[in-house]
Amino acid sequence: MAEERSARVVVIGGGIAGLSAANRLRELSFERKLPLAIELCEGGKRLGGALETVRRGGFVVETGADSILSEKPAALKLAERLGLSGEIVGTDQRFRKTFVVRNGRLLEIPEGFSLLAPSRMGPVMRSALFSPLGKLRIALEPWLPRRRGGGDESLASFVRRRLGGETLTRVAQALAGGIYTADPELLSIGATLPRFVEMERKYGSVIRGLRAAGRARAAEARGESGARWSLFVSFRGGAGRLVEKLADRMADSIRLERAVVSILPDGAGRNRPRRWRLRFADGAESGADAIVLAAPAYAAASALGEAFPALRAKLAAIEYASAAVVNLAYRAEDFPQAPAGFGFVVPAIERRKIIAGSFTSLKYPGRAPAGTLLARAFIGGALNRDLMALSDAEMVAAARDELRDLLGVGAEPSLTLVRRWPNSMPQYAVGHLDRVAEIEALADQIPGFELAGAYLRGVGIPDCVAGGERAAEAVAAFLAREVPAGASRDAPR
Repeated sequence: MAEERSARVVVIGGGIAGLSAANRLRELSFERKLPLAIELCEGGKRLGGALETVRRGGFVVETGADSILSEKPAALKLAERLGLSGEIVGTDQRFRKTFVVRNGRLLEIPEGFSLLAPSRMGPVMRSALFSPLGKLRIALEPWLPRRRGGGDESLASFVRRRLGGETLTRVAQALAGGIYTADPELLSIGATLPRFVEMERKYGSVIRGLRAAGRARAAEARGESGARWSLFVSFRGGAGRLVEKLADRMADSIRLERAVVSILPDGAGRNRPRRWRLRFADGAESGADAIVLAAPAYAAASALGEAFPALRAKLAAIEYASAAVVNLAYRAEDFPQAPAGFGFVVPAIERRKIIAGSFTSLKYPGRAPAGTLLARAFIGGALNRDLMALSDAEMVAAARDELRDLLGVGAEPSLTLVRRWPNSMPQYAVGHLDRVAEIEALADQIPGFELAGAYLRGVGIPDCVAGGERAAEAVAAFLAREVPAGASRDAPR
């Protein structure tokens, strides 16, 4: 009896979404006895996208994302399957504070303040972060009418409406907008922070909603046993361990510097055994039975060419922002007063050269040798695009100037590392979820084709893992209808 050929699946893009998709396809091939030949094509020289850990001189340096949100399970479940559970570390709760720059000073965000609003008014009233009128405006929020009608709105509009302009300019823009390196006037509240929209809808007030959520968490905690992780976690060797473990598992399937420049439907038939034809930057071509396109939206649009004009146009319309991360290592004694929190954010109204700063070695254990402190400064974003034109040396100088001014540290850092992330952060503009629904509806009409990536339904590591795995599940289901379960096959690659 003739051996059944393996279906060939090509995953395009070696970020965490693409790696997760390729890994899940490998798992499904074994679980469902589905004969798959898997290939992951990455145009660059490394994997992981904006997730990279550099280990140098005893320092564990995060050049991009440094944390995994524990409330979203996909990444931790993947870590467990990869054998990384024993390497998970939580944040150091002694330093679980965040500060905001106001008039050149670092002021602690009031206890109980959650991105946009407080659950408790006492700490707000005692804080120097808000003016008396600003505090009064926040206190009025529970008595304001809820929004009538549907439709998305910007984060800026939502915060002004519920909590006032001072809360927006002094806290919300820096905290929530900073996560997405975005302009809050354009950023979709429904796509980025839907829980606050739901609080207003359900409770008529964000503050009342936060209080209800706090009571629910407390009741849940009382009923739990065993270890509980902090809100954010990482790995002993850095967040990049997830990429390294996936790369090890998928080593035989990974092709670096293998840029796909066009994807064309090939029409499977007698003379065309594969559904897709891929062309690469070096002029080579190959076929595929199914594709997971896990590249950024602009790269995905370019690869699709004229084959699917409507989908291409929707993808190309998603804008991106650029950012850079500057890591600096100091002796702890170089700081006149030791930092006492995970980091700080800088409102745009302060007109500084950095948008945030963090202290990696205070956040997670083992990030720096004893007696030293590892700091990060973030530059760029949608509101500071011009700063991306600075040279690496100028970025280091800008970061040092800001740390000197805000924290009094004037010493020469023992280590500096600049990493630029051009066009790395998709901008979730107002109406984003509607645009994503249109993109997904168009993609659903194309057999053997799935999309994944941070531009769809979440920019965090768990969101990208979940999106890649969903794409893999859909591809496996499609191919299962074409490849008989249990057929003779090659080992999955």
